[in-house]
Amino acid sequence: MTDLTSWLVAAGILVVAELFTGTFYLLMIAIGLAFGALAAWLGLSGPLQTFAAASVGLVATAILHRSRFGRPARMEATRDSNVNLDIGQRVVVDAWQGGRARVMYRGALWDVELGPGAQPEAGDFRIVEVLGSRLIVANS
Repeated sequence: MTDLTSWLVAAGILVVAELFTGTFYLLMIAIGLAFGALAAWLGLSGPLQTFAAASVGLVATAILHRSRFGRPARMEATRDSNVNLDIGQRVVVDAWQGGRARVMYRGALWDVELGPGAQPEAGDFRIVEVLGSRLIVANS
C-alpha cells in the first residue's frame, strides 16, 4: 500500500468514526490526515508527510476549539430542557404561602418556589428549574 493510500484510508476511518460519535474534532484530525495524503501525492518524504498531517490537524483542532462549535453550552443541568423534560412545562398554583406552595404535578405533590422576578399570585406558572423535589417556577 502506498503512502497516499495509507493516509487516505486513515482519514476515511476517522471520518466514519466522526459520523458515529458526532464530534468535529475527529473531522479536524481527518483533515490533517488528508493533508498528509496531499504531501505524499506531492512526493514529500515520510517525516514531511507526518509533519504536514500533524501541523494541519493541530491548527484545525485549535481553530475548532476557539470557535462556537468547540465550546459546549454552559447551562446548568437543573435549567436545561434537554436534560430535564419538566423544564418549560406548566403547573397551576392555587395559593401561595410566603413564596412557596404545594402542587399536584405528574401524579405527585411537589414543592414549588418562585423564581427570580416571579409574582406570587394564583394561576398558571412555567417550570424554569428543578432542584431535587422542588420546582422553581415563573409566571407564564
